[in-house]
Amino acid sequence: MAEWSWVAYTVLEVIIAVACCLGNVLVVCAVCVGIRDSLREPTFCFLVSLAVADLLVGVAAVPLAVLLDGWVSVTPDLCLLLSCVVLVLTQASVLSLLAIAVDRYLRLHTPLRYKALATQRRTWMAVSMCWILSCLLGFTPLFGWRNYSSLPSDSTNTSSSSSSSISPPCTFLSVISLPFMVYFNFLGCVMAPLLVMTLLYTRIFWSLQGRLKDSCPQAKASLLREKRLALSLALVLILFAGCWIPLHLMNCLLLFQGPQAVTQGTLYTGILLSHANSAVNPVVYACRIPKIQQAYSQIWRRFLVRLNCCHGDEQLRRSITGSRANRTETCGSGGKTTPLEKTRGSFSVQYV
Repeated sequence: MAEWSWVAYTVLEVIIAVACCLGNVLVVCAVCVGIRDSLREPTFCFLVSLAVADLLVGVAAVPLAVLLDGWVSVTPDLCLLLSCVVLVLTQASVLSLLAIAVDRYLRLHTPLRYKALATQRRTWMAVSMCWILSCLLGFTPLFGWRNYSSLPSDSTNTSSSSSSSISPPCTFLSVISLPFMVYFNFLGCVMAPLLVMTLLYTRIFWSLQGRLKDSCPQAKASLLREKRLALSLALVLILFAGCWIPLHLMNCLLLFQGPQAVTQGTLYTGILLSHANSAVNPVVYACRIPKIQQAYSQIWRRFLVRLNCCHGDEQLRRSITGSRANRTETCGSGGKTTPLEKTRGSFSVQYV
């Protein structure tokens, strides 16, 4: 890959990382602070989990993607550990989306038992299970399913062992095996949950469509709100699939047809697209979910009010500083009184 292309790739990664951090911090603040009692609703708890995963993509996954392009030389075990972090964050996003789909399905099809089932304690237990399971699935290569070609062999002579003490450049595919990425990660950990979510949302929309036809006008408003939220969450799912599946298909081509099947530029485009998904989600929330729209507006109003207050305080400080400077100049003028002070003195004498 040409040097200018790598520079463009790095600049785009930096922009995506900044957008991920700013957007998802705003989402977490909007849900936790801007929406009253939002964390008592399971859907918003899972949205916070998804936003935290997207935030960590900007904080950790994007910098690691740039570094794990052969720009750092570390031991193979450390390289493998850093590469697994990216897999953990991807899996956390998938399981958070799956939890959201299951929650909306239960809310619609078991309305009488929903509050008893989806308690706050159980919701946070589900969030914890999503992250624990993500760690177990993402760190699977640490337990043996790795690319052994990058590991130094034990049967080496003295000269080869001295040369192998210099760690090779760390790249993702030098330690993560393509069969693991295709058969386990793509088909088992990404495609299987995506198919389940597709079936759940299909059932949700089918049921909502039927209920809207047979419901009274009072119930239609609630069902329409439910449909709008389901459409918004389904859009998040579609964007996730559209951004991540191309990269996984490239891994399939690399496995079955060899390195010549995918150019370096195409692979970098797939990586950028997958990372961009974490920056797009906050925009979808802002455009499609009314409660988060209102929370965004409240946060911006508070920010502008504080900015105006800080600006006003700064002007007040400047005026106080200027008045103090004038008094200092008056005191340092040798006790001479100004015409105004003489006038004040004459007025006081006349008054007395």
